[in-house]
Amino acid sequence: MKPTDWWRAQVEAIQAKQRSSSVHARRSEQITPDMVKQRMQNVDDLSSLSLKMNDEEVHVFFLDTLVDVSQIYENVFLPLQRSDGRDPMEALPFSQECLLNDMETLMSNLLRGHTILFFLERDLILHVNTFQVAHRSITKSETEATVLGPQDSFVEMLEINLSLLRRRLATPHLKVSSYTIGTEAHNKVAVIYLENIANAENVERVKKRIDNVIYHRFVGMPVLKQMLEDKPYSPFPQFGLTGRPDNATAALLDGRIVIMLNGSPDAAICPTSFLEMFSSPEDFYNRWSTASLLRMIRFFGLFITIMLTSSYVSVLTYHPEMLPPALLTILSESRSRVPFPPVIEVLIIELVIEILREAGIRMPTKIGQTIGIVGGIVIGTASVQAGLASNILIVLVSVSALLSFVPPNFLMSNAIRLVRYGFILMAGVLGMYGQMLTLAFLFAHLLNLTSLGTPYMAPGVPRQWTDLMNGLVRAPLRFIVNRNRMSRAKQKHVRPVGED
Repeated sequence: MKPTDWWRAQVEAIQAKQRSSSVHARRSEQITPDMVKQRMQNVDDLSSLSLKMNDEEVHVFFLDTLVDVSQIYENVFLPLQRSDGRDPMEALPFSQECLLNDMETLMSNLLRGHTILFFLERDLILHVNTFQVAHRSITKSETEATVLGPQDSFVEMLEINLSLLRRRLATPHLKVSSYTIGTEAHNKVAVIYLENIANAENVERVKKRIDNVIYHRFVGMPVLKQMLEDKPYSPFPQFGLTGRPDNATAALLDGRIVIMLNGSPDAAICPTSFLEMFSSPEDFYNRWSTASLLRMIRFFGLFITIMLTSSYVSVLTYHPEMLPPALLTILSESRSRVPFPPVIEVLIIELVIEILREAGIRMPTKIGQTIGIVGGIVIGTASVQAGLASNILIVLVSVSALLSFVPPNFLMSNAIRLVRYGFILMAGVLGMYGQMLTLAFLFAHLLNLTSLGTPYMAPGVPRQWTDLMNGLVRAPLRFIVNRNRMSRAKQKHVRPVGED
C-alpha cells in the first residue's frame, strides 16, 4: 500500500468514527416513546399505541379527553396506511415536525390536544392538531343584556371568540398576537388590535406586561386583568371588561386594545376611563336624546348611592337643623323604637342587603329570586316591627342598593358599594364634614389613577371638550368626528371632517 493510500484510509477511519459517535450522541439526546410515557405516568387519559404501518413501526400518543378518536382514524391513520411508504409529511399535509430533543414543546403540543407520532426508523416526530372538545354554544349575554342590537356573546373557546370579531372586522389590519402564560395551566392569551388605528406604544406596553406576568394559573380574564392594571390596589377597575363582541368591536375601531384569554368568556379593553364605565353598548342603538338621558341618570345614580344613606347618618347624628321640622318629626317618630345610633342602624341594614344579594347569586336561579323578594320583604318588615330599623331607612337603603347596580360595568358596581361604606363610617364619625373629606379623598384617588398610562378621569381631567361629546352625554353621530383622544389612535377622525 502506498503511503498516501495508507494516510487516506486512516483519515477516513477517523471521520467514520466521529460520525458514528455524533450519531450515537444525537440518538442518546433524542426523545423516545419511553420518555413520553415516563413524563405522563399516572395520566389515565393518555392513549399510547404502537402500530405497524407499511412495515414501519409508529408510536402514537394522544389524550382521550381532548381529541376525537374518529377524527384521528380518518385524518391520521387512514392517510398513513394509504401512503405506501411515502414520506409521512406528504401523507399528512397538516402535520408539523417536532424537534428531536425539544421535550417541553412536544409535551405542550400533547397537552393542547395534538396527536404525537414517532417514526423511529426515520428519526422523525410529527404532531397533528386533533383538538376537539365539547363547548358551550353562543348565547345571550347575561351580564350586559340589552333590548336593541346583537344578542350574541363570547364563550369560553378563544378560537370561537376570535371568529366573532373576525366576522365583524373583515380587514387584514386586525392583528392577533398570541402568548402562553401560567406556569402550570399554560393559558393562551390573545392581544387583538387594529394595526392602522391602535397606538403602537400602547400595544407594546400591553405585550410587555403580559410577558412579565408569572402566575401558576388564570381561571378567568378578571384575574389576569388585575395583574395588567396600572394600580392593582385600587378598588376601581382600570381596564374595561365585556362579554359582548359588538362592544369589543367598537373598542377596536376606537383604537383600543382587546385582550382575550382561552377559557374565559370576558374580554379586557384598554385603555379606558372612569366615564366609560357608565356607558352601555345600547347607547349607540338608541336615539341620542334617549341615550344621553339614560347616561345622565347613571351618573346621578352614582352620586345618590354613595351619599344617600351616609347623609341619613350625618343629618340625624350631627345636623338635625338641616331638615324641615315636619320631616324631622316623621324621622324621630320612625326611630322612636330603634335603640341603636343611626350609623349602627344603617350598617346593620346594609349588611343584611349584602347578605341577601350574595345568597341570591349563589342559589339556583328560581330559588334565588324567591329568596331575594321574600327575604327582602319579610326581613325589612320584621326589622321595623322589632325596632331594629326605621321604615324610612328601609326605603333609603333599598333605593341606594338599586342605584348601585345602575352602572353597566359589574366591577364598577362592586367598587361603588365598597366606597359607600367609607362614606357611612365617616358620616358617623364627623358628620357632613366627614362626607366631604371622603369625597375629596375619592376625587384625589381617581385623579391619580391611570389606565395603560392615560389619565383615568379623562376627558374630564385633563379636559378634552371633543371627548366629552361622547362621555357625559351621547351627542348625535354627526357631531362625533374624532376618536377618543385617550386612545391616542393613529387615525384621529372616524369620518372626513366637514362631511354632513
